[in-house]
Amino acid sequence: MSLNCGIVGLPNVGKSTIFNALTKAGAQMANYPFCTIEPNKGIVEVPDRRLNRLAEIYKPKKIIPTVMEFVDIAGLVKGASTGEGLGNKFLSHIREVDAICHVVRAFEDANITHVHGKVDPTEDVSIVNFELILSDLESLEKQFPKLQKLGKTNKEAAESSVVMEKIINILKEGKCARLLDLNVDEKKIALKFNLITLKPVLYCANVLDSDIKNTSNPLLDKIYKMAKEEDAEVVVLCGKIEEEISGLAPDEQIEFLKDIGETESGLNRMISSAYKLLSLVTFLTAGEQEVRAWTTLVGSTAPKAAAVIHSDFEKGFIRAEVMAFDDVDRLGSPVKVKEEGKLRLEGKDYIVQDGDIIYFRINA
Repeated sequence: MSLNCGIVGLPNVGKSTIFNALTKAGAQMANYPFCTIEPNKGIVEVPDRRLNRLAEIYKPKKIIPTVMEFVDIAGLVKGASTGEGLGNKFLSHIREVDAICHVVRAFEDANITHVHGKVDPTEDVSIVNFELILSDLESLEKQFPKLQKLGKTNKEAAESSVVMEKIINILKEGKCARLLDLNVDEKKIALKFNLITLKPVLYCANVLDSDIKNTSNPLLDKIYKMAKEEDAEVVVLCGKIEEEISGLAPDEQIEFLKDIGETESGLNRMISSAYKLLSLVTFLTAGEQEVRAWTTLVGSTAPKAAAVIHSDFEKGFIRAEVMAFDDVDRLGSPVKVKEEGKLRLEGKDYIVQDGDIIYFRINA
């Protein structure tokens, strides 16, 4: 799957630090705005403990995780929608991604400059959102008169103009398009407009290492409150710690996390949350040659999932032999799963579930 997640936020909130830790890509970092101009891109493995468990059972020659792309986009500032700070260029980069990971600074540090002179997560997010809203509003207001005129003689255009008007109205209220309550059909229409503020958002709160276990961080409280109002998820991490962890060997990472009272890195939680944000599920294939994770969209039928492995598989699909990971994990053997009657034969209408272990029967 070619879906990706853009890392956005104000300058100097820790975007590039987090991106480097995620991808080990060596993106440039500095204590001044616009250090990142062209977006940095990196492919990361999606953490999945199920692969290790299946490897124990099947003893494969290879283990292949699923992956996703992260894009480190330069920091936005006030006036970005009118070109301030190369804003138009940066906004176009955001428009190209499928989901947004919004990094928000939740720490005070006199040695790290804040682009607006003070740390206030609510204001920081509102500045970024305001620029995204203005960009979307400008785009729609250019299209609307023509679409409205076409709608007088074209039913599809008429339906689109109704949805567009709803979105224009909420943008004028200073709210993101994703907060608009649209039905399924309206959402399909809205997606055609390629709006930045319609993209799903994950908030990543960047804290100091001393605050990683602090439950009384007023800056973090503001982020949680804001995310709750938007029905968005928050991942808390310390960019500095994550960068240290990323350079360690796997066994050393486990020991490091244990020392700070964690069982999983903040980056792993961020990757997993971003993966879900993109409406993706993982299905698995397992055998002596390899244990592999594959990505498909939520709601995909078995033939659509088969096409992820090879495009010809969708056309030649006969049936899918499906086991649930939980059954294989519990019983410790695919043979025992079959003996217990838990192996299912599914047809073309079957909706693939996260954690399905599938063997596809294909008409060659």
